[in-house]
Amino acid sequence: MNNKIDAQLVSEYISGNQAALAKLVKRWHKPFCKKAYWIVRDADLAKDIAQDSWTTIIHRINSLKDVNSFGSWALRIVYSKSLDELRKSSRNVIRREAYRKDLETQTLTETEDDNQELKTRLLKSIKGLPNHQQVVIRLFYVEDYSLKDISNILNISVGTAKSRLFHAREKLKQTLNKKYHEK
Repeated sequence: MNNKIDAQLVSEYISGNQAALAKLVKRWHKPFCKKAYWIVRDADLAKDIAQDSWTTIIHRINSLKDVNSFGSWALRIVYSKSLDELRKSSRNVIRREAYRKDLETQTLTETEDDNQELKTRLLKSIKGLPNHQQVVIRLFYVEDYSLKDISNILNISVGTAKSRLFHAREKLKQTLNKKYHEK
């Protein structure tokens, strides 16, 4: 960019010529967007940063000591605002991550509590079953025996073992659903 043209436009704007600002914007807005994009890697955010930079430039242009240094001065403003956005988005990412971890921990704790409560209710419900159904449930689920093995151990038919297991499950479902709906 030509520093002399920029210096002249800045001087004219400071003197009250609003058209000079429009010319500065026309000359520098695209480079501002490119500089911001180079830093933040988001086209929409880069445009917002460039626009915000213009607001700052307009408010501070009277404090510019050397009108010949407008380009580097203005680009430093864009650069600073871009870094501010990166820091802000980084803090937001950290906050979101912390929030997500808190939610996971809370959900995990609630799930563990729910599981413990369910386990307690299940054990109580099993104890409420008739003994012959309790035995089949324990052999099948706790000891991991097949229905054929259970029938051999208890000296009953496979059909009877299946029937006891089925009826035990049904009673457990009813008991647990009833207790669940009472909550």
